[in-house]
Amino acid sequence: MREIPVGMASVNGRPPVPLKDAVEEIVNGLSGRRGRVRAAAPEAPATDAANAGEKPPQDIGETGGIAADRLRSIVERIERLEEERKALSDDIKDIVAEAKSAGFDVKALRQVIRMRTWEPAVLEEHEALVELYRRALGM
Repeated sequence: MREIPVGMASVNGRPPVPLKDAVEEIVNGLSGRRGRVRAAAPEAPATDAANAGEKPPQDIGETGGIAADRLRSIVERIERLEEERKALSDDIKDIVAEAKSAGFDVKALRQVIRMRTWEPAVLEEHEALVELYRRALGM
């Protein structure tokens, strides 16, 4: 395993980046996958005479330029939204099951739902192309 400099992190095996950027990448989900982070171990406090006059960071919760409270808040908000997304997904599954038991074709239902988000011009063009292809195939 390669050595990662202090204040840096490696996300999904990529080259090390500043820890703040790595956390931001994971939070924003740039890769679309859950990231594994390997961060450098924090350095031990200096005890030699040269560093004796330095003051420790004011905020103990701040490490490597990242405010721990801010990070915790972001993580908790994402977790709460993930829970809401799961609940919504379960509700949608229940409604789809209800539609299926009422005799609706689920595949066609999902297609109609997807098409309702399209702009009218895009929908019209799509329907014209489908009709053209069907005529060309003799359907």
